[in-house]
Amino acid sequence: MMKTRGDLGRAIAGFVLRYSPRDIVQMKLNFSRKIRDINPGYQKELEEAITGHLQGTYQDVRLMNQQGTFSSMHTSTPESSPAYWEMVANQCSTGDEIEDRLRFLKFLLAGFCMLVKNTPGHPVGLPFPGGDRVEKIDGVYYCPVRTKANDVDAALCPFCPALQTPETGYLKPPRNASEHRKQEYLRNCFDLHHFNG
Repeated sequence: MMKTRGDLGRAIAGFVLRYSPRDIVQMKLNFSRKIRDINPGYQKELEEAITGHLQGTYQDVRLMNQQGTFSSMHTSTPESSPAYWEMVANQCSTGDEIEDRLRFLKFLLAGFCMLVKNTPGHPVGLPFPGGDRVEKIDGVYYCPVRTKANDVDAALCPFCPALQTPETGYLKPPRNASEHRKQEYLRNCFDLHHFNG
C-alpha cells in the first residue's frame, strides 16, 4: 500500500503515462455516445466539462511526474484509498479488454484527483440535472449529489473529498474574507431569501 500521496501519485503516473492522448479522445467519444439522447444544451455543457477535466488531469499527472512534484508530497493517503482500489479492480474486470482498459484510465484519473490532489473526482463547475454544480466556496468543495449515490456500485462519492452541498442559504459566511467577498455573501443571502428589510 502507498503510504503518502506522493508515492501514490508516482504509482498512478506510472500507469497513466502508458496511455496516450488518443485514449483520452476515445474516452470523450465513448462519453458522447452515452449522453447523445439528452437535451443538446446540457449535453454540450457535460461534454465540455468532462473533456476539459480528463485532458487537464492527464496533463497534471504528466507534468507533476516530469517536475518531480510527487517527491515533496508527504501527507498520508486517505484511509479510503485501499477500498477505492478494490472497487476499481472489481469494476475493471468485465472481461472486455478494450473497455476495461479505458475504464481503468477513468478510475486512475479520478483516483489521482481525490486521493493524491484532494480534489473532487468530478470537476468544479460540472452541471447536474436541475442546474446544480460542483462548487468550490472559500476553499471547500461542495457537490449536490454527494450523499445521493449510495446505490451505485462504481460511485466516486464515498472516496471524494467534496462535502454535500447544503440547502440554499445555509453555507456559512466567509471567515477572514475581503470586503468584496463579504458583500457577495450578503447579496446572495438577500437574493436567495428575498429579505425585505
